[in-house]
Parts: sequence; C-alpha cells; structure tokens
Amino acid sequence: MGIRFILLVNKQGQTRLAQYFEYLNLDERRILEGEIVRKCLTRTDQQCSFVEHLNYKVVYRRYASLFFLIGVDDDENELAILEFIHLLVKTMDSHFGNVCELDIMFHLEKVHFMLEEMVMNGYIVETSKSNVLAPIQLIKKTA
Repeated sequence: MGIRFILLVNKQGQTRLAQYFEYLNLDERRILEGEIVRKCLTRTDQQCSFVEHLNYKVVYRRYASLFFLIGVDDDENELAILEFIHLLVKTMDSHFGNVCELDIMFHLEKVHFMLEEMVMNGYIVETSKSNVLAPIQLIKKTA
C-alpha cells in the first residue's frame, strides 16, 4: 500500500479532514494525528517537507492556512506525493475558486468525494482534474 492516510490540518493543529487507508482504532488515530501534526507544524519553511515518524514517511505542504499531510510507506516517492498534494489543491481550487479552510469545513462531503475519485485503497488512480470534477458537476446539475 502506498498512501496510508491523508490529513488536512489548520495552523492551530485542528484536523479538518482525515482519510485512512489502513485500519487504526480511534485512540491510535488520535495519538498518531497529534504526534504528526506537532512535528510538522513546528518545522520552519527552510526545512524539507518530509518527516519520518514510526513506520511512516510523512510528506506535507502548507497552502495558506491549511497543511496537507500524507503518510506513505518508506519506499514511496516523496516528490510524487508532493505533486499529488499540489494536484489535490488545484482540483479543489477549480471547484471552490480559491479553496480555504471554510470550503473544506462546509463542503466536507465534496472533498471526500474528490479524494475517493483520486485515491483508491491507498493508490493514486486518477490525476485528471476534469475526470475528478465531472461527477460532482453532474450531481450539481441534477440538484
């Protein structure tokens, strides 16, 4: 499995979205999120965007007030994951305009839907923004 989890966190460390592709009970998730978020948020802009934690490699990137954190296996390509984070943000920008924390909070189901279109069982399966957004636009037309 490539991607183990995807977290979207604000600057205060509050999780706005969490998607896991492996089973962890709620206590394990809470502890893992707390440790990883503390590690990533305390790093400076001059430090690299890769952190090792337990058996994960965490790749993260900050966009405005949101941190996008993705936990992957050790053998995963970090630069490809950074590109995937950028693609995810660009896809959300295409749908919401300039995506912000409030868009994610108030349209969480759409963000989850986008992620489910892009990632399946921990593997990236779709990289086309138009293919990811097409089902959302169809649902919008029928409503």
